[in-house]
Amino acid sequence: MAFAHARLGRCSSCFWLAVAFDIFGLVVLLTGVFANVFFYDFLIYVGAIVIFLSLIWWVFWYTGNIEVPPEELQDNEGLSTKEAGGVLGLVRRLSRRISCSLQNTNSSLGYDGFAGTSRKRSAALSMASASQLKTVSASLEKEQRGESPLQVTLTSTI
Repeated sequence: MAFAHARLGRCSSCFWLAVAFDIFGLVVLLTGVFANVFFYDFLIYVGAIVIFLSLIWWVFWYTGNIEVPPEELQDNEGLSTKEAGGVLGLVRRLSRRISCSLQNTNSSLGYDGFAGTSRKRSAALSMASASQLKTVSASLEKEQRGESPLQVTLTSTI
């Protein structure tokens, strides 16, 4: 078994499914080409589609057998300033900023509404959809006039 594992890799089931799809597709395709049946065009199309679908299993087999050295799997948080520069550093800083702002926005929006600082209100307004915007703005206007605003809870799926 170790010998077969070394040759086929870790995803031998995907390999055998790909081979089975290829063989079945080829048999159906060649049957459509050489058999004297009135639905030969159907067999040719089905055979070609099955062979095309075998590509999915070949991709699964190939990606399942990609080996990455453990040195490349280590976390790269401690990059030097020289390595963190350029486009990679810009993308990393932008990603951190966006994720931090989303975390701050989600943590500032409690289940009891968004009463508090104007930053919390603007975050709540920016997360509101167009249909909720009238309700949110009306409750903010009532709060500014001193009336008791409606409790508005915003839920978002990210």
